[in-house]
Amino acid sequence: MHQTNSITLRSSAGTAFAPSNVIKSVVINVAADIFVLQIKRAALNELIDHITTTKGAIVESIYPEVIKMVSKNIFRVLPPSDNSEFDPEEDEPTLEVSWPHLQLLDLFDSEDPRERDFLKTVLHRIYGKFLGLRAFIRKQINNMFLSFVYETDSFNGVGELLEILGSIINGFALPLKQEHKVFLVKVLLPLHKPKCLSLYHAQLAYCVVQFIEKDSSLTPQVFDALLKFWPRTCSSKEVMFLGEVEEILDIIEPEQFKKIIDPLFRQLAKCVSSPHFQVAERALYFWNNEYILSLIEDTSAQVMPIMFPALYRISKEHWNQTIVALVYNVLKTFMEMNGKLFDELTSTYKMERQKFVLPEFVC
Repeated sequence: MHQTNSITLRSSAGTAFAPSNVIKSVVINVAADIFVLQIKRAALNELIDHITTTKGAIVESIYPEVIKMVSKNIFRVLPPSDNSEFDPEEDEPTLEVSWPHLQLLDLFDSEDPRERDFLKTVLHRIYGKFLGLRAFIRKQINNMFLSFVYETDSFNGVGELLEILGSIINGFALPLKQEHKVFLVKVLLPLHKPKCLSLYHAQLAYCVVQFIEKDSSLTPQVFDALLKFWPRTCSSKEVMFLGEVEEILDIIEPEQFKKIIDPLFRQLAKCVSSPHFQVAERALYFWNNEYILSLIEDTSAQVMPIMFPALYRISKEHWNQTIVALVYNVLKTFMEMNGKLFDELTSTYKMERQKFVLPEFVC
C-alpha cells in the first residue's frame, strides 16, 4: 500500500499523467488542459480519503514524496496583475482559472479570496500543531506587515493574517513577553496608517482590543499611537477610528481611563466639532454607551471643562439639526451629572465670548 501511495503521489505531482510537453503546457496555461487538472484533483481527493480513513497510512518513508507533491501543486509565481490600478474596494477580484486544483497556497498576496481563505485555515492549523515553528511564523508575519506599511502599501492578505493573529494573541500567556508588546507598538499599530485600512480594520481593532484585555497597562501606548495616526482629511477613516476607540473604552479599566482623559476628550472635542456630520454623530454616540457614561460621570470634573466649549458652540452654530439635537442631549447629561460645574462653565464661557464681541459705535 505504501508503494502504491508513493506512485499516486508522483502522479499527483504531475509526472505520470501526460507526456512532458503536456505538463509544460499546463504550467504555461493551466486552462489549456482542464482534463489533466481534473485527474490530478481526483487523485489528490483519493489520497485525502485514504489518509483520513486508514490508520497508519502516513509513514516516514513517504514524507519526501508528500513534500514533493505538495510543492509541485502549490508553489508558483503569482501572475502579474492585469490591472495596475486595481482598487480592492471598487473592482472585482481576479479569480484564477487554475484554482479548483490548488487548495493550499503559501501566497497571501493572491487577488483570489478563496485562495487566501484556505491558506488562512492551513496556516492557523500549522501554527497550532508545530510549536517549534511559532516564533518563525510570527516573525514572517511581522516582516510582511512592515513591508506593507513602509514599502509597498499594497498587500491582499492583511485581513486574513490579522484573523490568525487575533487567535494567536488570545492564546498569549500572561504576563505578556516583551517581544509581544514590541509587536503591538512597532508592527500592529502602524497598520492604521495605510489608505486601505477599511479592508482589514475590523480584524485589526479586534487584535488591539485583545492586547488591552491581556494587559491593561498598554492602554496609554495604544491611545498615543491612535492619536498619532489619526486621519486628518479622510472622514470615513476617522469614523473607523472612533469605532475602535469605543471598542477599547468598552473594556477599559477605570484607572487606565483616568490616564487618557485629557488626550482622549481633546480629540473627541475636535470630532464633535467636525463639519462632517458622520464624524460628529459618531463621536456624540459615545454618550449613548452606558459604561462610557459611567466612566465620564466618575470623572466629570476633568471631562466637562474639556468638552463644554465645543459642545456649547456647536449647539448654536452647527449646520446639521441632528447634530444639534445630539449635542443638547449631551449638555443635558452634563447638567444632570454635575449641575454646579455646568453653571460655572456656562458663565465662564459666556464671559470669554463677550471679550471677543466688538463694541458698537454710535455714529
